[in-house]
Amino acid sequence: MTPALAELTVGQEVARADVVVDRARLVRYAGASGDFNPIHWNERVALEVGLSGVIAHGMWTMGAAVGPVVEWAGDPGRVVDYQVRFTRPVPVPDPGEAVAQVVAVVGALDETAGTARIDLTVQVDGQRVLGKAQAVVRLS
Repeated sequence: MTPALAELTVGQEVARADVVVDRARLVRYAGASGDFNPIHWNERVALEVGLSGVIAHGMWTMGAAVGPVVEWAGDPGRVVDYQVRFTRPVPVPDPGEAVAQVVAVVGALDETAGTARIDLTVQVDGQRVLGKAQAVVRLS
């Protein structure tokens, strides 16, 4: 069911989710995206360039973070704009996984355009990994 613009208020939480990534997912994403930079799968290389270990692809993080908004909107085509600032890498332990907590709230409503700006807070281990993450969603 598509959310109704008239039923939303600024500050209202519309989605919350934990998004999980592990090393196997990073390898699959590298294959799908064509981004085979070894900092995303090779611990030795990541350490050699000064990272604390393997990190998730920024575009994976960006895409995964908007997932709860897409689910809430009911159709990926409703997301007409999406922008983020990358503020910190997402380290992915081995063994184990990283968990990004995503909270989406209504930041602004535009009744004329029929859109809601959804502001995302995306954190890993209590630290923001995306800044000014905003999706514009066209609603009924």
